[in-house]
Amino acid sequence: MNKVRFQYICSLCIYLLALSCSVPKIAEVTNNNTVPVSYNSGTDTLNMASLQWRSFFTDTNLVKLIDTALMNNQELNITLQEIEIAKNEILFRKGAILPNVNLHAGAGFEKVGLYTSQGAGDASADITPGKRVPEILPDYSAGLYAHWEVDIWKKLHNAKKAAITRYLSTVEGRNFVLTNLIAEIANTYYELVALDNQLDIVRQNIELQKNVLEIVKVQKEAMRATELAVQKFQAEVLGSQSLEYDIIQKIKEAENTINLLLGRYPQEIIRDKSNFTGLLPQAVQSGIPSQLLANRPDIRQAELDMAAAKLDVQVAHAEFYPSFDITSSIGLQAFNPSYLVKFPESLLYSLAGDIAAPLINRSAIKAEFNNASARQIQALYNYQRTVLNAYLEVANQLSKISNLANSYDLKSKQVAALTKAIDISNDLYKSAHADYLEVLMTQRDALEARLDLIDTKKEQLNAVVNVYRDLGGGWK
Repeated sequence: MNKVRFQYICSLCIYLLALSCSVPKIAEVTNNNTVPVSYNSGTDTLNMASLQWRSFFTDTNLVKLIDTALMNNQELNITLQEIEIAKNEILFRKGAILPNVNLHAGAGFEKVGLYTSQGAGDASADITPGKRVPEILPDYSAGLYAHWEVDIWKKLHNAKKAAITRYLSTVEGRNFVLTNLIAEIANTYYELVALDNQLDIVRQNIELQKNVLEIVKVQKEAMRATELAVQKFQAEVLGSQSLEYDIIQKIKEAENTINLLLGRYPQEIIRDKSNFTGLLPQAVQSGIPSQLLANRPDIRQAELDMAAAKLDVQVAHAEFYPSFDITSSIGLQAFNPSYLVKFPESLLYSLAGDIAAPLINRSAIKAEFNNASARQIQALYNYQRTVLNAYLEVANQLSKISNLANSYDLKSKQVAALTKAIDISNDLYKSAHADYLEVLMTQRDALEARLDLIDTKKEQLNAVVNVYRDLGGGWK
């Protein structure tokens, strides 16, 4: 009999394994993506991304703002909670590998029919001489119950590895948020200081225009100018005053943008407004493109997501194979509490092993496997796109820094020429060698050039901040 049972069990196992052999194969997904050797012709490996942000930014006011943001920024705090969620997922997956043991205690009663096998047997059974089994039978029990899925195909271990990989991915996601947060604060700070300087320029220009307006009024009284000239100069003053309020509004909005990033309600942003045009952008050391793979948090995150997706495919693939479960229990059971302590009569135990494989409803497993395979390919494309985007971002910023340097030099010369032209036009107008339109146009051109020069300086500083961010700096 035992030989027959053994043969039956062996035949069943062979049949289940045969079913498992018909599972689809895991497609090989390889990453053949490579980055260029350099951004231009240089191969210097010195990289500014290795600098800590406290060393990169030298403005103490800006450093204080960043410090405040690192404590209070809501988006950054949200990503920290995502890290905690991912950490708990690891504990969940780790728990699935270990046996599940439960402590059980219960009480109840049962009344079975007399004309049944159990009822007839109870009616004729004596517990002790002269005492029969009660008709309404209580049931008291206490014990341990265990269940364990033996991880033959590494399904549970791969699920745990995927959870660990996604946890590391959320850490890189937090670093990516950090780099963007620091860059956004710095860019808005420089924008704010640039607006302060533009406001000073506009106010200086208003005073200059008012002085010229008074001269034109005097000349009108002396019959050397017309009312048209007076009205044109008056309109120019009003236009500049309107521009002043536009800049004031932009300053308020920039301050509140920084306050939002710092997680606080509106208040004045302390900053150094002096010598903005004299600020020199930090020297750029871009290193080589391959360093992006180690420095950029978004690339590292995409790489980890790709590894997690590969593990998900292996988990889904293992669902096609038989699962082996072991269940066991040990405890005490009796219909009278006083009998619970009587050994071995009240002792119960069991041990069972089950092998199960999907037979009929395999479409759901196939669908999940196909979805996992598709998500793996998506993760690969996302990684390749992230690397390409990172390279292009750095290349664009490096080109922008070079072109802005040339543009700033030319605009500085333009401002110097137009500033000198203002004095010349005023002198010519006073001596009647130039009309009021030439004076107006010269002042307008000079104002636009000076404001544009401030904008170019801001773009220079922002470009250096952006290339620092794009190279992967700011999170260390």
